[in-house]
Amino acid sequence: MMKPRELGRSGIEASPMGLGGLPIGGRFWRTDDECDPWQTDRTKPLPEGWGPVDDAESIRAGLDLGVCLIDASSSYGCGHSEQIIGEALAGRRSEVVLVTKYGKMIDEKAKIYIGHDVAPDAIRCSCQGSLRRRSTDYIDVFLLHWSGAEGDVAPIAEVLEDLVQEGKIWAYGWSNHQAELMGEFTKHENFSAIEFPHSILQRTPAMLAVCEAQDIGALIRSSLGMGLLAGKFDSNTCFPEDGIRHGWDMKTGRGAETLKAVKAVQEVSTSSGRTLAQGALAWIWAQSDRPIPIPAFKTTAQVQENARAMDLGPLSEAQIAEIEQILKQEGRQ
Repeated sequence: MMKPRELGRSGIEASPMGLGGLPIGGRFWRTDDECDPWQTDRTKPLPEGWGPVDDAESIRAGLDLGVCLIDASSSYGCGHSEQIIGEALAGRRSEVVLVTKYGKMIDEKAKIYIGHDVAPDAIRCSCQGSLRRRSTDYIDVFLLHWSGAEGDVAPIAEVLEDLVQEGKIWAYGWSNHQAELMGEFTKHENFSAIEFPHSILQRTPAMLAVCEAQDIGALIRSSLGMGLLAGKFDSNTCFPEDGIRHGWDMKTGRGAETLKAVKAVQEVSTSSGRTLAQGALAWIWAQSDRPIPIPAFKTTAQVQENARAMDLGPLSEAQIAEIEQILKQEGRQ
């Protein structure tokens, strides 16, 4: 079993892998200006999320497998993900590092995400909502969930530092993959984590560099490429019209090229008895002792498979080098 990893200068220790709570939030809707390009009628809410969920199955998954970090957001299912996590943690709160996000305005009853608000009062309101849904009196890590919050971050940091002093949050950070925006925010005392994508298929070395230079924790989302690095899809896969992957074409273009790249590295990724998903997680751990991948989950079986990767540990330097050479030959590097 791998050793725990620290979330940067916060001193908070967590398991080498966490759980991503977007799928267990179920279906919700959005009407903001960031709707996907394929939606031509912006007057109609756009379906979001990963489809139907089994709440009982969601509650069963995770905590008895050595995984002690769970990531969510107020917007995941417009509060539903946080609520389910709260139910799962009844009587076990102290065993878990809870990460959640703020900044997105939601109508909790109607399950509609309607935009952004990072005014101090809105941040406090979001914090209280997350505490209520999770049936807890503190959040370990509170992340800004809007990459568009540029410019003067001092008012945001000020209210977050106040929340730390009040004991409602222990640390905070940003869910954002734009390294050039990190500067001012990371200078504040309790800024301790950044959540961003990083995988064999999607590299963000500048973000890792920021985390290393500033002693900041790295929470890695999209660690399995939305299922691509778990071997879930092939060229015949069809995606539902109202799903989060609507518009993906695995037969031609970028989709076909990505499947080809996954197949090319499969032999190396699955060496030493790993599954493809376990190999993808092992690649992330091999980058440094800082990244904590947070693969999303819907079933106990998914969590069990991913958690077993911690027993096998990172890929070796030789395996990493072989993957890089293969991807270079494929024109991916």
